[in-house]
Amino acid sequence: MRVTHGLPLAGKTTLGMGGPAAVFADLQDLADFPEFVALTEAFPGAPTCLGAGSNVLVADVGCSSPVLRMDTRGVRFVGEAADGRTLVEVQAGHPLSDLVDTTVDHGLTGMEMLTGIPGTVGATPVQNVGAYGQEISDVLVEVTAWDWTARRRVTLDAAACGLAHRSSVFKGSSRWTLLTLVFALRKSALGAPLTYRMVAEQLDMPVGSRVPPAEAAQAVLAVRRRKGMVLGCSDADRRTVGSVFFSPEVTPAQARRLQDEGASLNRFPDGSTRVSASWLMRRAGFALGSPVAEGVRVSHLHHTLVADEGASAAGFTEAIGVVVQRVLERTGIHLTPEIDFLGDWPQEGASCFCGEPRQGSPKGRRFATE
Repeated sequence: MRVTHGLPLAGKTTLGMGGPAAVFADLQDLADFPEFVALTEAFPGAPTCLGAGSNVLVADVGCSSPVLRMDTRGVRFVGEAADGRTLVEVQAGHPLSDLVDTTVDHGLTGMEMLTGIPGTVGATPVQNVGAYGQEISDVLVEVTAWDWTARRRVTLDAAACGLAHRSSVFKGSSRWTLLTLVFALRKSALGAPLTYRMVAEQLDMPVGSRVPPAEAAQAVLAVRRRKGMVLGCSDADRRTVGSVFFSPEVTPAQARRLQDEGASLNRFPDGSTRVSASWLMRRAGFALGSPVAEGVRVSHLHHTLVADEGASAAGFTEAIGVVVQRVLERTGIHLTPEIDFLGDWPQEGASCFCGEPRQGSPKGRRFATE
């Protein structure tokens, strides 16, 4: 484990902004985790966990609590579940993209639609990562974690993780640091049904068709690249966190109205109907590439926010607030940011935490993320 004091966190995130960490620990071997636990005893409260930094906005003043970067790697096939699915144990710091490739190479289905999503495996239960019809809740069996309240290692089954639409007991909480995860995947020549039109069209197949997991993954990756939702696919839009906002749930009446307006609506495993946040941004008049706040604009490829030279965390939160307000005024739908806010946030700059106009939040609020 490498420990650094006052390390700037901007370079550890895909947005490339934010202040320093009072203490930054880079953990590559889980056997060294007790050393990090001992290190934190000199600080009040729980530390913050950081993985690949692809869903994080760090406060301009940085973070006064210790920051742990999970860089542990490793995938093990550990047997079969009662239903015949293959059990796979993964270190929390392992890149999700690498895990998806590994499972596809082994002819396993359950994660192929998650290809191209940046970040670590440990981040996936935090907001029940999902895309194009698959979610982590479909395949998660259990996690091992360090409980900072009880100060001991615990094992939580999937039910105890409280997985919901882009949410879990871990989201917005610094109580747990995820260490390892176990997934159950099915050996199959064909992957999950293609439930999203864009992916089906990429394969020139009707919606509902099934293709080998590798073909489905290639199609998803092509769709994501066209939308600028793969890191490194667009140099101009490289400072990004991907989707900034949750796709908001809508009522049946709202769904009918939005459908008449040509909105992109999808049904999710929790039974909800949700409208695309990017469609709402477009409907509210945000043009591709248009500026929203100093150093922050809409991507050239997709309706999401990206950062340019001169951007700051305060400016990014301002841009979030502008989008939330205008979308609400133009569509009547309320957007909520899905990114994690890390560090010590001032009262006046925290309006975007809940997506509400200028209500503020407690000083020093910190969110944990993998």
